[in-house]
Amino acid sequence: MNIPHVGPSAARVLTRQFDPAVPHPARIYAYWLGGKDHFPGDRKVADEVAACRPQVVAGARANRAFLARAVRYLAGQCRIQQFVDVGPGLPAPGNTHDVAQAIAPESEIVYLDNDRLVLAHARALMTSRPEGVCEVIDADLHDPETIMKEAARTLDFTQPAAIILAAVLHFLHDADDPAGIVATLASFVSQGSFVIISHLTGDFAPGQVGAGVAAYNAMVPVGLTARTHREVTALFGGLPLVPPGVVPVSEWRPDHGPVQGVSTDMYAGLASTRQPGNRKIIP
Repeated sequence: MNIPHVGPSAARVLTRQFDPAVPHPARIYAYWLGGKDHFPGDRKVADEVAACRPQVVAGARANRAFLARAVRYLAGQCRIQQFVDVGPGLPAPGNTHDVAQAIAPESEIVYLDNDRLVLAHARALMTSRPEGVCEVIDADLHDPETIMKEAARTLDFTQPAAIILAAVLHFLHDADDPAGIVATLASFVSQGSFVIISHLTGDFAPGQVGAGVAAYNAMVPVGLTARTHREVTALFGGLPLVPPGVVPVSEWRPDHGPVQGVSTDMYAGLASTRQPGNRKIIP
């Protein structure tokens, strides 16, 4: 089934409808992660993209591992206990609340998505420890003010929090002003908060990644936009970056050293809302 690419407004409507015949971003990603919640149309897209760029599977899994490392760093070393996870995808090992509450059981996590399938799975499976909180809210990344106002019903933004945008901003077109959306989200949190971003790039293999993106966009209503290192860095809007800055996902504070010779086609970074000269960021 060949589904033409559609604009952002139509795509937002389509993602709210459950149709197993229509390839779905969360199910495609789940397939790359080795999950079970996917249909033939999802597997067809995933396999065609992987035929163009086999590293896409390693990239998806490396991105998931990065998310866990970033949450462990924030919950452990930075003592962040509030997390806003935008576009979490289908539940998988290493969900934000699992990682954060393993370190600080009282951690409070709000997941936000506008996809009906993701919301249904999240509400059924993403449950908090008794000491903490885990909420799932229907909200759209194109409306960042509503996202944060809804999250504020659960979280206290006078205290530090972390905003997680893992592998989600590449679903926004340039016309959607992703940097402006990040800035709006960050404007709601206090000093001492953090923003996490991971994002698809074509920097390491422009031809193969470009072919993979084209194959994806030809079949999936919600299209992808790969961005350069400069463009991904600009999404942080000048917020001070935590070392090592914006780097390939496998190189962001790896547990045992990055895997050599493997390109994951994903950049990742974490920034603080502290102004330069304020409290030192933990190295």
